[in-house]
Amino acid sequence: MRTQSRRRPPRATLAAAAAGTLLAPLLSGCWVGAGGAGSGGNAINVLMVNNPQMVELQKLAPRFTEETGIKVNFTVLPENDVRDKISQDFANQAGQYDVATLSNYEIPIYARNGWLHEMNSYVAKDPAYDEQDILKPMRESLTAEDGKLYGQPFYGESSFLMYRKDVFAKEGLTMPAHPTWQQVADLAAKVDGAEPGMKGICLRGLPGWGELMAPLTTVVNTFGGTWFDKDWKARLNSPEFEKATKFYVDLVREHGESGAAQSGFAECLNNMTQGKVAMWYDATSAAGSLEAADSPVRGKLGYAPAPVEKTKSSGWLYTWAWGIQDASRNPDKAWKFVSWASSKQYEQLVGDQIGWSNVPAGKRASTYTNPAYRKEAAAFQEMTKEAIEGARPNDPGVQPRPAPGIQFVGIPEFTDLGTKVSQEISAAIAGRQSVDSALRKSQALAEKISEEYEGR
Repeated sequence: MRTQSRRRPPRATLAAAAAGTLLAPLLSGCWVGAGGAGSGGNAINVLMVNNPQMVELQKLAPRFTEETGIKVNFTVLPENDVRDKISQDFANQAGQYDVATLSNYEIPIYARNGWLHEMNSYVAKDPAYDEQDILKPMRESLTAEDGKLYGQPFYGESSFLMYRKDVFAKEGLTMPAHPTWQQVADLAAKVDGAEPGMKGICLRGLPGWGELMAPLTTVVNTFGGTWFDKDWKARLNSPEFEKATKFYVDLVREHGESGAAQSGFAECLNNMTQGKVAMWYDATSAAGSLEAADSPVRGKLGYAPAPVEKTKSSGWLYTWAWGIQDASRNPDKAWKFVSWASSKQYEQLVGDQIGWSNVPAGKRASTYTNPAYRKEAAAFQEMTKEAIEGARPNDPGVQPRPAPGIQFVGIPEFTDLGTKVSQEISAAIAGRQSVDSALRKSQALAEKISEEYEGR
């Protein structure tokens, strides 16, 4: 039964939100997709992103069918394609797909538009799922304004600082337990050139709201800045936003990787793996690749919390989660799949069948007390858990915010705004314009959003 809070909004609202949710990727995939048939009866349709963890899920799904008798038809697509298809199907409430992979950016927006089935009623009747085991920041980020859950995480991440502890030891340097950004900048200057061709730090400069703007916005937050104040006034020209942006741009220009303006997550991962940089601030999920058996830097890395200035923590929060379409013909069966795919039992299955380094972690407290996982991820698992638990999606800075989000602003318009602003700042990193010029243009873009939201 549909509640009043989930009634369909006007067509114009649907169209605007659908267009706004075509996100640039935070993660990248390179896997071949698979199509599915219709849902109904004992079958459900699942539309998901084509990253490695999802592909492994697809391989293990026959176990779910054996246990429940429910057949799962998967459609697996690259991120840009899958977000486009999800927004179209969910906005129209076509019901072609029962379940889809959504992030903590989209789920509150989709829920507000009435596109998602709430999950509180299922959680209440399914104590074996153990909702309280889900890390609190993940639960909060998947809860809408009406106080109801609309998603369950498949895996999660925050951000932290990765550094070459062997290089630091050789140079007689010590990473503080809780570094400030100024301390990081000083260390970057000292380790720049510590080995032939090695730069001090890698920071994303590639345009995209989910590339450059993700780490930069966490720097803005801890420097005391914000995209919008509580009254929706754009603040990209504030002293705090300007100071943070100049700091970031100067740091990457002076001691960052070569080609920084075209470097995103993948490029920084490659630079760190190949020993071209001594430090890297980015997603906690990167540690699994850096500590892989075939990584040339395995065992050489140390990990520290996301650097801060005015806040106690500054790490971002991101999750790929499961959402059930409100128009699903099989919401009960859809929940059975969601609860299985996000369960402790599924993590155990992955550990047993594929390996503990492949477990979709970052969502459950119990993962971090599991001896097998702790052994496999000993170098970074505790720091990852602390980063996620320290994330504050509803209060990431020093002032009240009008919308949730740490590395984004939780409104449909942010994908376009964030991407355009990132292009201006990337141009400053490339030396094509000043930070002042970049922020002047960016403020004008943000003010257009302010005009739409002020007074609400």
